[in-house]
Amino acid sequence: MSIFHVITMMGGLALFLYGMHMMGEGLSKQSGGRLEAVLARMTAHPLKGVALGAAVTAVIQSSSATTVMVVGFVNSGIMQLKQAVGIIMGANVGTTVTSWILSLAGLESNHMFIRMLKPENFAPVLAMAGVIFLMFCKTERKAVRGNILLGFAILMMGMDTMSSAVKPLKDVPEFTRLFLAFSHPVAGMLAGAALTAVIQSSSASVGILQALCSTGAVPYSAVMPIIMGQNIGTCVTALLSSIGASTNAKRAAFLHLYFNLIGTAVFMAGFYAVHYFVPFVFWEQPAAAVGIAFAHSCFNLCSTVILLPFSGGLVRLACVSIPEKKEEMAEELPKELAALSNMDKRFLDNPSFALLQCRKTAQAMLELAGETFCGALELLFDFSEERIGNLRKLEDYVDRYEEEINDYMFRLGLNPLSEAEAKEMSVMQHGVGNMERVADYSLGIAINRGKMEGKKLEFSEEAEKELKICGDIVLELMRHVMAYWEEWNAGGGGVGMNISEADSVLQLGMELSRFKRKIMKNHRKRVENGDCSVDLGFLLSDILLGFEKVAEHGIHIIDMFL
Repeated sequence: MSIFHVITMMGGLALFLYGMHMMGEGLSKQSGGRLEAVLARMTAHPLKGVALGAAVTAVIQSSSATTVMVVGFVNSGIMQLKQAVGIIMGANVGTTVTSWILSLAGLESNHMFIRMLKPENFAPVLAMAGVIFLMFCKTERKAVRGNILLGFAILMMGMDTMSSAVKPLKDVPEFTRLFLAFSHPVAGMLAGAALTAVIQSSSASVGILQALCSTGAVPYSAVMPIIMGQNIGTCVTALLSSIGASTNAKRAAFLHLYFNLIGTAVFMAGFYAVHYFVPFVFWEQPAAAVGIAFAHSCFNLCSTVILLPFSGGLVRLACVSIPEKKEEMAEELPKELAALSNMDKRFLDNPSFALLQCRKTAQAMLELAGETFCGALELLFDFSEERIGNLRKLEDYVDRYEEEINDYMFRLGLNPLSEAEAKEMSVMQHGVGNMERVADYSLGIAINRGKMEGKKLEFSEEAEKELKICGDIVLELMRHVMAYWEEWNAGGGGVGMNISEADSVLQLGMELSRFKRKIMKNHRKRVENGDCSVDLGFLLSDILLGFEKVAEHGIHIIDMFL
């Protein structure tokens, strides 16, 4: 094997890893965060979790991504630890799909259809289709499909290049001796774990093993322990993602580790025990790509079937390993800020899902801003210092929402976003700023009412009635705004408002302006008649300005939909 074969192999490996990354990224964008959202709504039934975890991983082609997402769900409180078990097991099963796709390289037949299934024949076709999508299709969704096709084609070409480059190794005795050393269960398992830990992808490490097996010099006795070790190595990604996370998130990462460690130990013990008494015929035969795919699937399926009934025991083991911290209990967010936990940093690598979490958090912020206005409206007619204190606290909570949502979106903006995602983020940044102003002006209304109390001023009965009508107009407008934002949120960030309903919001804004002028006109008459004071007029004007500003910023929240 010459230096040129080594260079070719490195190039093939680079293409293979890049193609896998490109395809996985495209599949994630194509899902638009919907698959992750389904995961987040999972029930506690482990069997359903296994099926869903397998399905999601098979689609996005990454068990590491699924597991890291689960760690994020548990960390943010979206998912309970017992729900995570089944999904983690299913992720291990779903990742075996990749090895079956890669095993197509080993197909041998003269039949036209079978020959077209070989990567060397269909990869160029997929590459051309992907380039056509990217160059000639204007819509972003088709461009994403082009990335998926092109990524898959590059992956398969890289696999084919690696296989061709390593074939001369079959005549190198050192290479054969190296893999025979891996026939020792512990040595092979450690080698598989180390390779997977470095590249952080069990699918990629299995693909590399399949390429090396094309030499015909690697026996099944060396392949089996390496495959088992690869499942342990893939736990590194989840463990790294749990650093700095909550206790339950760390437990989720350890669940993944324990499942693979115990599964490997049980499977190896059973497998080698059977081989000891009834030696396998294929044991010393050269491994084939399809045989590796079968072994990979068989191992993960058996581990899942064996350990699924003991999922509760795995949870308890993880809880014993990572005990609860007393100081962590003190750091729990108040219920008003609970939605902030939706925005976990682990979701940032998946912009579509991260934006979904932002929308949910912004919805909670808007509801809190609306609650602040309702509180100010109640306080206007039933004053108490305690209520002002509660409103100040609510306004502080809204400020924190704005700060953390904007910070999260800033970090999200550092990732490459699609045009639709960038537009959605712009809508949210615009909306969040106006939500904060709604809470500010609501508190301002309450403070002005407090000034009246300090000066021993009171509204006349007529003025109170007018203010009540004015407040009801703003309250109705804010209810429409919250309903429209909720509709946009439920529509995945891509659904705007009904134009006729939007017109009703604008009509409420104009009605408020007309009524404000009428109130001030009536107040001037009352001042002339000696029924109201001039000082009260200034405070009344400030309160009406607060109403007007709340309505104005409420309209601004939705004006990007118009």
